[in-house]
Amino acid sequence: MLNASQPPDLFSRFAGYTEANDLMKAGLYPYFLPLAGQEGATVRRSGRELIMCGSNNYLGLTNDPRVHAAARAALDRYGSSSTGSRFLNGNTDLHEELEAELAAFLGKPAALVLSTGYQANLGALAGLLTPRDYVLVDRDAHASLVDGCRLSGAKVRRFPHNDAEGLRRALEHLPDDAARLVVVDGVYSMEGDICDLPAVAAVCAAYGARLLVDDAHGLGVLAQGRGTAAHFGLTDQVDLITVTFSKSLASLGGAVAGSEEAIHYLKHKARSLMFSASMTPSSTAAALTALRILRAEPHLAADVRAKADYVRRGLTEAGIGTGDSTTPIVPVPVPDAVSTLAVWERLIRAGVYVNPVLPPAASPRLRTSYMATHTVAQLDRVVDALAAQPELRRAGDRVPSSASVA
Repeated sequence: MLNASQPPDLFSRFAGYTEANDLMKAGLYPYFLPLAGQEGATVRRSGRELIMCGSNNYLGLTNDPRVHAAARAALDRYGSSSTGSRFLNGNTDLHEELEAELAAFLGKPAALVLSTGYQANLGALAGLLTPRDYVLVDRDAHASLVDGCRLSGAKVRRFPHNDAEGLRRALEHLPDDAARLVVVDGVYSMEGDICDLPAVAAVCAAYGARLLVDDAHGLGVLAQGRGTAAHFGLTDQVDLITVTFSKSLASLGGAVAGSEEAIHYLKHKARSLMFSASMTPSSTAAALTALRILRAEPHLAADVRAKADYVRRGLTEAGIGTGDSTTPIVPVPVPDAVSTLAVWERLIRAGVYVNPVLPPAASPRLRTSYMATHTVAQLDRVVDALAAQPELRRAGDRVPSSASVA
């Protein structure tokens, strides 16, 4: 018999969501902007050329002819899709070549390629952890890490951003018989700061914790491109390294690198691998070729850091803060959300594309990022455009941690 009272309609919340429409009406909606043509150091929007300072294409390889040629050749040889999961019919020799070369590049015995970086983190965490385990994750960790921890069913504990002492205190309170995993980013995507990996690894060793580092923004940038663990000489102390190919490697996809035993286990436990179609052949070939270019041309990693350093110096001279960033990600604090969108809109009109970031993702800021292929003339225009925004000088030097608004 049907209940006389009707339950709440789940879809009724749609009518109450007005924030995006309000921004559209004000001409300040910054999302889903259609861009035309290839994205490099510049991009075209609405017939205008903008300097692209919002991309993760750190090495500028998405427009490299060698990457394009490899993707086209794979398309011709394998077709447009792998047509299935790698667990069944979707595995190719290209996937295995990429795994072998990536593992060697990162200094690990083995690697496992998945369809996206997000899926790599979900697969590693949900495949490894159980509800009996504890996982301790930095408060500013990427959303895919947080989601993977939650999906695993493990007991999640957050510790203060980049605070090894806070991690130590959290580990001290765990039961002695509990397996534990510590999860950090190598380079934090909103702050641009580098994990204090020596201190984190030392605490993990002292308390018997395994360590996973998501190096999405460290690969291609630190240690001649080999990432954060190599930067600190701690590759052997990091148990699992996850990466994405959608940043420095000019493609789409992700991977987990670790011991032979760990990768064998995840091949048979990571649901995001087993129940998803594999990376397309063209994307796999593009990532593999970009990796080979990075290996042969390690100066690219130094080039992109030099370009970001140039911008940081210019902004500092203009009285604009950039927080603790030492990587191609240069956050610029803004006093409030309205100012963030107003400055973003003025920068677009000035020919500079940046990403506005608002709570709850992080405190109000412009997330700018730079490429090895930016010219000095382009960077001078960017600095001048940012320096012309009075709100940025009022915001101060510090970029509040994302945790403050999480």
